[in-house]
Amino acid sequence: MQPDIRRKFRYQLQGRQTGVAIVTALLLAALAITLVMSLFGLQNVQVRSIENQRFQLQKQWVIRGALDWARLILREDAKVTQVDYLGEPWSVPLEDTKLDQYVDNGLGSDDASEATLSGYITDAQSRLNLTNLAANGVLVPTEVQAFERLLLALRMDSGLAVLTANMVASTQEPVTQSPGAGGSDNGDGKATTLTMTQVDDLLSIPGFTPESIARLKELVVFLPIPTPINVNTASAQVMSAKIPGISLSDAQQLVTSRDRAYFRSMTDFAARWVYSNAAAPDSTVVNTQTNYFIVHGKVRLNRSALDVDALIERTPVTGITRVVWIREN
Repeated sequence: MQPDIRRKFRYQLQGRQTGVAIVTALLLAALAITLVMSLFGLQNVQVRSIENQRFQLQKQWVIRGALDWARLILREDAKVTQVDYLGEPWSVPLEDTKLDQYVDNGLGSDDASEATLSGYITDAQSRLNLTNLAANGVLVPTEVQAFERLLLALRMDSGLAVLTANMVASTQEPVTQSPGAGGSDNGDGKATTLTMTQVDDLLSIPGFTPESIARLKELVVFLPIPTPINVNTASAQVMSAKIPGISLSDAQQLVTSRDRAYFRSMTDFAARWVYSNAAAPDSTVVNTQTNYFIVHGKVRLNRSALDVDALIERTPVTGITRVVWIREN
């Protein structure tokens, strides 16, 4: 091979090697950049996940503090009076209250922050207690009729009252069932249907829909034990359903009367009863004090929020309170 040809071949080989090296370097650089970006992305996800967990924990602690505060208000109320009405401190809602000085939101001093708490307490006995529909596994006709009247007033199928009562009754009596087939086993092969605690549980009954549940939510409730309604807090719709023999307009007159001056006792209530076509109900149907309250709380922390409902039981006279259940929405 002549020198010129060999030199030309050597130059071509060196050029190819240089080109391969440049391409390899570019590929390695692209791979490195991709790996770095992937690591940064993964780190960002992990940081965001830790931040969300911290926010969730903070919101839960704020709600816990709010529930403790609500229980304190209810305990103090019991020390003052045994009558519950809508003019008491517990009935005053808490509007959006900034918590920036109490909650570490992870933001700098120059950053805008949003940490707020709001909530209110509802008298659970201002609603029709569907636990009353059955006792010891047997339907209670007067309570079934009360629910039928409420459903008719809402232009809903009154037949749902019996279906609901049957479901409630099934939670109160043991059902023979093989272990592991569902329900709650008490260890001897017997099981009971899970107790209904939330109004949303009505969706398990054919005929109820999300729309009908939404219409009932502020009017009915499931409480651990049968209870009367509180005439100082119940709506006219609930009272006309619960008290036999009075119309919706009669119940509205009761509401107007109690808004002018709340009923201080059952004796006071009976003295102001003016409906001659119906007997004044006794304390098993209506009352002037409440043992169950629902606390609604909402915490906003930057871009996230937590809604919680909790049922509080208050023991008469002593005022001792306990949380029956908590539900995050």
